[in-house]
Amino acid sequence: MKRTKIVATIGPSIDNEGVMEKLVLEGVNVFRFNFSHGNYEQHKKSLERVRRVSEKLGIKVAALMDLAGPKLRIGMVDKPFNVHKGDILQIRLGNDIGTEGKIYINFPEIFESLKSDSFIYLADGTIKLKIIEKKSDVLKSEVISGGVISSKKGLNFPNLKIKIPAVTEKDFEDIKFGIENDFDFIALSFVKNRFDVIRAKEFIKLNGSDIPVFSKIEKHEAIENIDEILEHSDGIMIARGDMGIEIDMEKVPVLQKMLIKKANESAKPVITATQMLLTMVENMRPTRAEVSDVANAVLDGTDAVMLSDETTIGKYPVEAVKVMSRIIVEAESIYNFNKNLLKKDLDMAIAEAGARLARDMDAHGIAVFTKSGATARRVSAARPKCNIYAIMTDERLLRRTCILWGVRPFMTTEDTKNSDELLMNFLKRASKELGDNKTFIATIGYPAGKVGSTNALRIINTSECGLS
Repeated sequence: MKRTKIVATIGPSIDNEGVMEKLVLEGVNVFRFNFSHGNYEQHKKSLERVRRVSEKLGIKVAALMDLAGPKLRIGMVDKPFNVHKGDILQIRLGNDIGTEGKIYINFPEIFESLKSDSFIYLADGTIKLKIIEKKSDVLKSEVISGGVISSKKGLNFPNLKIKIPAVTEKDFEDIKFGIENDFDFIALSFVKNRFDVIRAKEFIKLNGSDIPVFSKIEKHEAIENIDEILEHSDGIMIARGDMGIEIDMEKVPVLQKMLIKKANESAKPVITATQMLLTMVENMRPTRAEVSDVANAVLDGTDAVMLSDETTIGKYPVEAVKVMSRIIVEAESIYNFNKNLLKKDLDMAIAEAGARLARDMDAHGIAVFTKSGATARRVSAARPKCNIYAIMTDERLLRRTCILWGVRPFMTTEDTKNSDELLMNFLKRASKELGDNKTFIATIGYPAGKVGSTNALRIINTSECGLS
């Protein structure tokens, strides 16, 4: 069984139950909904499909809503046109229709922040412009590298701090939709500092929810403020697409390793995303470099790897998931298990002790009895070699463990404070599904059923329940 999780983005290539079933059976643990595209009706239908597939297969699958954020784009142009190195391109403030040699943007904040010699990237970084003259409502730029300019192309401003909030009015409406429809995670785009995260989490709380927030790390400000962002986030996503434009691309691999390490040390889940198997959008096989990229992310300690275009518009979405699963399993054959946890409080100490005891006992798994899922997250951070089984009383919270490295959402239980009863219920099911004479290390609280009560380790065996 692979331990690193797979996130697959929903799009036309996979948005039907038959394909979704295949993807789950091949190893998808979380489906990502990109709220930069589609409407609420489409997203709701897709979410219903995910839930039906999960119930039919008896496999827990989570749903992540990825907010659009303040993605900066140019306005409309009357028709696409080419720009070449050395050309002069005017950038004007307003909503008018652009024409050849002239485009419009409607972000006064950009004009306030840009200076002569600032660089602008268009169309995912394929077009590079340098500001050579600035006026109050027009920027004159020189084309450094050319390409085709068409309507609504994305804008990036490396090393420039623009005063635009990470959570837009559209995002707030989308969050309400996510709460109403019981999404499992929310990914927050273009995070710059802790205040962006706090703003989103306070809004979620005010609307009666506690959906975990993953901060997408893609701007240079996020790198500068990563410690405070991690402190206030429930997890992070390394969004390498925009990161590779906002930051010099040769720095991205080093930053990826740093971010994974920091997330691991904080016992917060981390998703590595963008262009992992991009060749498989058009081809049955990835490049050797892509295979190495996925494997290195796994070996670095990422909790999950993500597919984007490969499953949204790709010709071979099922094959892409199969390949990713095979790469994960192979990489994990040389994985550095049993990590030392740096935060030495009681909760972390129990999690690390459980992982080490499981190793010393050659246990089949660690049975984590958890009210909120926090203990499962900590045991996951210890990276034990055996399986981690999450046992909870809330189906909704159980789905949230789908993103955690090595954690298998195993069962829900009746809400009881009798710890021995919980243990026996688990052993009965484990005996039926996993076989007799299987040893587990149990992390549990006395009394049970209370958040933060995990205070004991027990060695248990399926033979204790009397079923064989």
